[in-house]
Amino acid sequence: MKDILPLSSSILLALLIACNPAPSEDLLEELGQWPEMEYPSDNQPDVKKIALGEKLFFDPALSIDSSISCASCHKEVYGLADNVAVSPGVENRLGKRNSPSLWNVGYQPYFMREGGVPTLEMQVLVPIQEHSEMAFNMVLLAQRLNANTDYKNEFIDAFGDSATAYTITRAIAQYERTLIHQESAFDAYVAGDEEALSDQAKAGFDLFYGKANCSECHSGPLQTDYGFYNNGTAISMDDYGRAELTLDSADFYLFKVPSLRQVALTAPYMHDGSIASLEEVLGQYNEGGTGHVFTSEHIKPLNLDAQELVALEEFLKSL
Repeated sequence: MKDILPLSSSILLALLIACNPAPSEDLLEELGQWPEMEYPSDNQPDVKKIALGEKLFFDPALSIDSSISCASCHKEVYGLADNVAVSPGVENRLGKRNSPSLWNVGYQPYFMREGGVPTLEMQVLVPIQEHSEMAFNMVLLAQRLNANTDYKNEFIDAFGDSATAYTITRAIAQYERTLIHQESAFDAYVAGDEEALSDQAKAGFDLFYGKANCSECHSGPLQTDYGFYNNGTAISMDDYGRAELTLDSADFYLFKVPSLRQVALTAPYMHDGSIASLEEVLGQYNEGGTGHVFTSEHIKPLNLDAQELVALEEFLKSL
């Protein structure tokens, strides 16, 4: 009997694609239905406020020593995230969490990894006042901005008032709600362009919404259900996750599910930036996490082979 030669990767890919049907119309319709952006009644969209918010977002004057801006930790080249595990704040102080992407942040129902901040306006207060980030005081920041004639005039023009905690947070929130990303290869494919994804990415699409069941938590056009889970990443006694908000032991090491938009650019990954590449992330999920008792029941070994893992990574890159 002749030896059976291993199948080539091209044949394996062809088999993988052939075994998966085209996505259903219902799924594609669901993935194409973006939610409506919700705006607070006291902060409706305004071009002057947006422009002022953008200027503030990129201005290091928001930090106590004028060394870092919002954009210092949220860079477009890295998917509006950062390329280090934990971004340094003033005086190179380090917190404990990885900078999340700000793409589509205006659609989120609550903010921070533990979900304890209910509005984007309130979220703006956190990095400005956090000791390991900008370490400033909102009253002193307003005084600094009002001492700048250009800024004071821009605030009066946009809000009919000078810089205050109220006007500063609303201006930045206005700008952040314009950070919308919905023109990826994935979006084109969902809209009906069959050529937008490679055959390998299509196979990954089928795995994401099928065998791998990634969409159980990463659902909808934004690829998140905004739930709180432990995904099996190694735990640290320095960060108790949602339990730091609720003080409930049932919430130990639970973190909000992030959107996967632009995920190929946002390495390193996980809430603590502990995983360097998408390949390693998928490897951890394929193993069912790192094996600790806080792992969510949703996390189980995926039993994907090497070809399937490559296809799944290729799909993630299409987002």
